[in-house]
Amino acid sequence: MAKLKIGIIGTGGISEVHIEGYKKHADAEVYALCDINKERAEASAKRHGVPLERVFTDKAEMLRAVPELDAVSVCTWNNEHAPCTIAALKAGKHVLCEKPMAMNSKEAMAMKAAAEKAGKLLMIGFVRRHGNDAKLVKDFVDNGHFGDIYYAKAAYLRRNGNPGGWFSDKARSGGGPLIDLGVHVIDFVRYVMGNPQPVSVYGATFHKLGNRANLKTTKGYLAADAKADTKEICDVEDLATALIRFDNGAVLSVEASFSLNIKHGRGEIEMFGTKAGGRLDPKLEIFSEINGYMVNVNFDHDTSLSFGGLFDAEIHHFVECALGRATCIAPAEDGVTLMRILDAIYKSAATGREVRLDKPVKKQH
Repeated sequence: MAKLKIGIIGTGGISEVHIEGYKKHADAEVYALCDINKERAEASAKRHGVPLERVFTDKAEMLRAVPELDAVSVCTWNNEHAPCTIAALKAGKHVLCEKPMAMNSKEAMAMKAAAEKAGKLLMIGFVRRHGNDAKLVKDFVDNGHFGDIYYAKAAYLRRNGNPGGWFSDKARSGGGPLIDLGVHVIDFVRYVMGNPQPVSVYGATFHKLGNRANLKTTKGYLAADAKADTKEICDVEDLATALIRFDNGAVLSVEASFSLNIKHGRGEIEMFGTKAGGRLDPKLEIFSEINGYMVNVNFDHDTSLSFGGLFDAEIHHFVECALGRATCIAPAEDGVTLMRILDAIYKSAATGREVRLDKPVKKQH
């Protein structure tokens, strides 16, 4: 069988894990690369053995010149997710689009519609759905061990972790830690709970510390592909918090920050059910009752998130789905729902009021 030919749009840092994942799949081939920065695209091509004649600086040119492409990974700035994804879908390619799906829900819905019209797969890069921790938690939830999960807390907090570059430029990113980090933990909780629909949101955002340019010490965090500009822009929030209520009655409290006066950055998820509660920090612990006693359950094997194989598992799943051998666990529909949640949080933060979400319109067949 011929290998699935893959095009990569955007050859910054995140593209490297996509490319390495494709190279590990026996039925996939990284076939063409595209980036507005020609030197960066060519450097990536040399690293990964892609002929320079299949390196482009314009997505439309790549899609036109290499019609044999089967699928595309979109690894660009957030503001290019929708244009690149829609162009690839219209050209008849399957697409794996990095998270967040888009800048807003309007763009996300246009992407989903394009996929449906083209009859092609649009998978969203909710990479944490592919983690060993997600599989374990979901297994316990699906088998009823947590009972009715009615409350959850999720935090993804950095003390000094503004990546700079395009991440802190709202025109390219769409927002700060909420859309960059919060998306991971919000989606994780929603996914393991069975994808309930959001019905209302109350949120707040703060721009108090910015990128901590005043600090005399070394910058705390630098994204490999951010590449700080000559005139650094930082107009995104540095802290976001929200309460999200779902149609099954559950409530999620979420916090995400690039800059916050805390002792240590942390990422943790807690869920509370009628039969048991659980905490990922990063290993899984379950708190329950057995025979009238309160018990804490730890695991002999490693239950913490393994970043080593996280993206490889995601890429493998995308290839299997594109080849028709698996059912996608991160479809466009879930990306649209996540963008509706993010839109509502930002709107609530701007207005100081709760935002209610309408039920999504079911497509008539």
